[in-house]
Amino acid sequence: MAVSADVAAYDASLSADDRALCEALAAMIADALPEAESQVWHRHPVWFLDGNPIVGYHRLASGVRVLFWSGQSFPTPGLAKSGAFQAA
Repeated sequence: MAVSADVAAYDASLSADDRALCEALAAMIADALPEAESQVWHRHPVWFLDGNPIVGYHRLASGVRVLFWSGQSFPTPGLAKSGAFQAA
């Protein structure tokens, strides 16, 4: 599934460098999860499977953060806990 219009608009609102990074992230996520639906949720791009948030990103003052909602269950070193629902 292609990136939604509201996610594309979010990316387009960013500076040139941030836009390039976020457009690349959106393309990678869309390619990896072709069955997922993308939308801006709580002011940030998020991809959903069966109505459940899976992955998203947002621009912070320090950079772009990528969030995986079940990321605490990944066996990948370096992922930091973030909020509830096993996000990392």
